Amino acid sequence: MIRVTLPTHLRNLAHVGSEVSFAIQGPVTAGAVLDALEQAYPVLGGTLRDYQSGQLRPFIRLFACGQDLSHEPMEATLPAQVARGEEPLRIVGAMAGG
Repeated sequence: MIRVTLPTHLRNLAHVGSEVSFAIQGPVTAGAVLDALEQAYPVLGGTLRDYQSGQLRPFIRLFACGQDLSHEPMEATLPAQVARGEEPLRIVGAMAGG
């Protein structure tokens, strides 16, 4: 099971707790995890990624195992600890300014 943590505003929008879990078939990529998340919680569709390009929206960041994965391709495989469910994929709403 893949574990995903969401920022508070998206948790409230989807009516979920601090962490959700998904089973992913095939390679565990950021794109596959976001697809599963949007399928399970359609209200999140378009909040994390642009519908047209599939790219992350500005100020949305992905972190796993202490690494910022936000600029990695959506098709890049996530760390093995995330794939095994040992570490969550953290979705963070970044803030601009000071």
